[in-house]
Amino acid sequence: MQSVARQVRCVGHLGTPAQFRVAATSPRIQWQCQRRAASYYNPLQWIQEKFAPKARKADPVEKKRGEQEKQSQQSVFEAAVSHEKGGRPKTTSAESAPTVIKKKATEHKYSTANFKISHRKLNMIGRQISGKPIDHAIVQMQFSEKRATSRIKSMLATAKLHATAYKNMDPSKLIVSEAWVTKGPKQLKRLEPRGRGKFGIRVHPDSRMHVILREGKTFEQLKKEQRERRLRRIVSAGLVREDVPLRNPARTWQW
Repeated sequence: MQSVARQVRCVGHLGTPAQFRVAATSPRIQWQCQRRAASYYNPLQWIQEKFAPKARKADPVEKKRGEQEKQSQQSVFEAAVSHEKGGRPKTTSAESAPTVIKKKATEHKYSTANFKISHRKLNMIGRQISGKPIDHAIVQMQFSEKRATSRIKSMLATAKLHATAYKNMDPSKLIVSEAWVTKGPKQLKRLEPRGRGKFGIRVHPDSRMHVILREGKTFEQLKKEQRERRLRRIVSAGLVREDVPLRNPARTWQW
């Protein structure tokens, strides 16, 4: 009898309804009562209710700060309307500061780091890209079979990006105006064994390439000027100069 009363108290502590708080006599009824009581008590639900995120109370300081930020982001017309209504907009430090007009750059200089290559070999690549538009120079380096062209290609792409982003230059008009090569500060020297117990000194050179990007004529403009020059050189048999070049002109006498 005491065990049954203890089970009933346990079931009442777990929060079962009043209809299940009955002293059961058979073990079958006791098992069913305990099962129903366990189904009513869900610890996972209690954890969700305990640690669920709650709505945050509005802080008056943050609210005022948000209003000030919103007021600073208003356009000229919105600020004028708020000024007419009586709310005088506050001038920020950025608006009160004098405007500085940046002077547009005319050129951009960039170079590679020192790497192991002969200055004669690197100078051949410099002559290949000098005077060309930046995009055509990058294409030349992409399809070249020389070992150092991958490094030069990345250098040209970085120089184009810096000239566009930092100096506000037009990327469609950039050309490689100058390209030159200099020797590195140090040249490694190693011993080279030779015959009859002698040795020589082998020099491992390093060098770097410098380029200057300037705004010039685009490839289309250069092509148009070249076509005009070729048209001016055409000698026609007619009285009026023609603008169509003669292609494969036939001989005068064909017998």
